[in-house]
Formats: sequence, C-alpha cells, structure tokens
Amino acid sequence: MRTEASALGGDSVRVTSDRTKSGKRRLWIGWIVSALPALLLLSSGVNVARSASFVLEGFSHLGYGQKLMFGIGVTEFLCAALYLIPRTAFLGALLTTAYLGGATASHVRVGDPFIGPVLVGVVVWIGLILRDRRLGTYILDSSKPTRK
Repeated sequence: MRTEASALGGDSVRVTSDRTKSGKRRLWIGWIVSALPALLLLSSGVNVARSASFVLEGFSHLGYGQKLMFGIGVTEFLCAALYLIPRTAFLGALLTTAYLGGATASHVRVGDPFIGPVLVGVVVWIGLILRDRRLGTYILDSSKPTRK
C-alpha cells in the first residue's frame, strides 16, 4: 500500500495498488507450488530414513546398495530445507536440480520412465520464480540488453 495526498484536502489517502495485490497473490502461489517438491523430498527422506520396503526395492532396482541410503536421505532433507529458507532458496533449487538430474540419469540407465524427476525440477524453478520477484524479473524480463 502507498499513501498519496488528496487533491482536495491534502489529507493522506491510502491507495491499494493492484500491483501489491498481485504481488501477494504471486507470493502465495509461489509458496504453494514450492511446497509440492519440498514435501516430496521430505517424505522421500523420511521413507529412506525408516528403510521402507518399497525404498529398498527401488534402490535395488536402480542398482544402488543400501549403504547409499543414508547419504541420499540426508541429501533430500538438506535440499528441501535449503529450498524452503528464503535466503538459501536459490542454492536449494540448484542442489535439488542436481539431485533430480541424478535421479533422471538413474531412471534412464535402467530404462524406466524419467519424466517424474524432470517435472519436479520444473516445478522447483516455477515455485522459486513466483516466490522471488528478483529472479522472476531477471528470467522473464525481455527488455534486457543483449551482448554482441
């Protein structure tokens, strides 16, 4: 909200900007979208930590030993935490993208469909762009000068 002096009496009048409303809406949508991959990583980390039977089967199918489960679980928790903290969200998005790149490669290697990790990675960046106005402006602003 901003205040402007009224032309008639000089009193301050609050003017609600549509830009402010759309900014808040964008931020809320960004947090909701960001919660999806974060919850996915956290729930996966919990399942890895409790050594769920379907996780053990998945690791075996992908050719990974149980020795790697602890590291992968910690990585999932760390990526989700960094992504959800506003100051470290960009680093969290980068690390999550790298992690999902490894997941994609694992699925490709065994011949499984790999669209899941790719879509989660896209959702990670959509959520961050909606949450962080600077990043959204930088990526989506078409009026940037180009280098020759």
